[in-house]
Amino acid sequence: MIGLVLVGVVAGFLAGISPCILPVLPVVLVVGATGSNAAAQRAGNEAPRRAGVGRSVAVVAGLVLSFSILILAGSEIISALHLPQDSLRDAGIALLILVGLGYLSPPLGALLERPFARLRTRQPSGRGGGLALGLALGLLYVPCAGPILAAITVVGATHRVGLTAVLVTAAFAVGSAIPLLAVALAGGQLSGRITALRRRAPQLRLVGGAVLIAMAVAIAFNAFQGLERDVPSYSTALQGSATVRSQLNALTGVQATSLTKCDPNATGLVDCGPAPNFKGITAWLNTPGGKPLTISELRGKVVLVDFWTYSCINCQRTLPHVEAWYRDYAKDGFVVVGVHTPEFAFEHIVSNVRTEAAAFGVRYPVAIDDGYDTWNAYDNEYWPADYLIDAQGLVGHVHFGEGDYSTTEQLIRELLTDAHPGLRLPPATDVPDLTPTGEMNPETYVGYERLQYLVPSVIVAENAPAVYQFPSTLPLGGLGLSGTWTEHAQEATAGTGAEMELSFLAKDVYLVLGGSGTIQESLNGRPYKTIKVGGVPGLYTLYQASATSTGTLLLTVSPGVQAYDFTFG
Repeated sequence: MIGLVLVGVVAGFLAGISPCILPVLPVVLVVGATGSNAAAQRAGNEAPRRAGVGRSVAVVAGLVLSFSILILAGSEIISALHLPQDSLRDAGIALLILVGLGYLSPPLGALLERPFARLRTRQPSGRGGGLALGLALGLLYVPCAGPILAAITVVGATHRVGLTAVLVTAAFAVGSAIPLLAVALAGGQLSGRITALRRRAPQLRLVGGAVLIAMAVAIAFNAFQGLERDVPSYSTALQGSATVRSQLNALTGVQATSLTKCDPNATGLVDCGPAPNFKGITAWLNTPGGKPLTISELRGKVVLVDFWTYSCINCQRTLPHVEAWYRDYAKDGFVVVGVHTPEFAFEHIVSNVRTEAAAFGVRYPVAIDDGYDTWNAYDNEYWPADYLIDAQGLVGHVHFGEGDYSTTEQLIRELLTDAHPGLRLPPATDVPDLTPTGEMNPETYVGYERLQYLVPSVIVAENAPAVYQFPSTLPLGGLGLSGTWTEHAQEATAGTGAEMELSFLAKDVYLVLGGSGTIQESLNGRPYKTIKVGGVPGLYTLYQASATSTGTLLLTVSPGVQAYDFTFG
């Protein structure tokens, strides 16, 4: 545990010097500078320096405190108060604006510090206001996430907070606070050494208030979203070591497996270790009476565990191969278990999965893995992902994504003949491989949680209707919005005059849609086709061609239709 805590400190420090904390740096710098200057008006040369240091420490202490509480207990706080998920963030923005107004108005600033001043026997020196500001910043401070921060976030969300989780969270928060404290102290030293700035303390305080309010507004409108999304964590390699990873698995309750060491590019059977059992399955489809299956009960059979989700185009292109293997080899002791781990909220609804599985012709057992428990047990990261298990319950092959079906089938046949010597198998299946091989657009999400290719890259509002305008030009791969849209975490819901524009390079273009209504399509300025949206949310085909090409799709979307995710082929 000591090693994990030390790694937490280092990981926090590296996160604290990454560009992801840019939104809070101007605030911390201003605090250090204005703290010293405010004190300079009340005391001699040494007093303002001590006061500035005290205020800087108070800001960082408040940040560490609120950040740690938010990570460990944020989900419980929100649930207990029946608040929306963005409530704590909104509270932090409001508090930051309030403190900024306190800088602009000294009477208001004194009023804000008064509750903290009463906790001390001596006169307020600005530390109380600094603590309040730190508490606000902690609600907004989200450094680049690596395995350490991801693990402790999972712990908080699943209500498994213990001593180790608290210590690791504190270590991460302290490590990330060190660079911020240095910035705050640098601001104090700068203002303390420049006499001219001391004489202009009131003006500097006004500037500081304006900076606080401006940064709060920028954060509210996600001005830093692109930076936080695109800059990777500097500490991923350190946090991803085998020792640290095993301790993180123990912390989150995910059992460490040897499956992550299994080469997905291997063309022959390898020893990947015992197959984890199915965990946290909320329902079973296509089993007698919905009876659950276990890995131990399947001993003696060759099993393919296929992770999928029904609106995933990559999974849909894989399904014909998996279905053909099950159809041809089930009588010879072959079992497929399709573990349906949802990506979008509508895929958590069992009736939706049942309907779509039937529509795709899925006849083999399907395990509903709504809580990602089996996904985590296999340490999986992909849709689709296949784990081939021999008759002794050992994983002998893994494959991620589409393609290479002939290798997987050959290994299925090899394991079946190993389990049943002398077995005569039917000829290998002959299903066309539709895996795309050419260059094409990357997956393009429409909800604000993973909205990456919007042009211009500004979300006007989250979870509220807002009016958007198309850009003057749309680069290849870009997505534009026009009219009224309500941006939610996973999807955008159309309002009055809603339109979408997509510049693509692909052979096929798909869009996951929900709600009900119509979409009028235009291709390169010409009417193309009309799509009726309704029923179970899922994947719709917007465009298909015989070869890869570039083009621009304009979609006129009726109110109430929900757009989730563009994928390509």
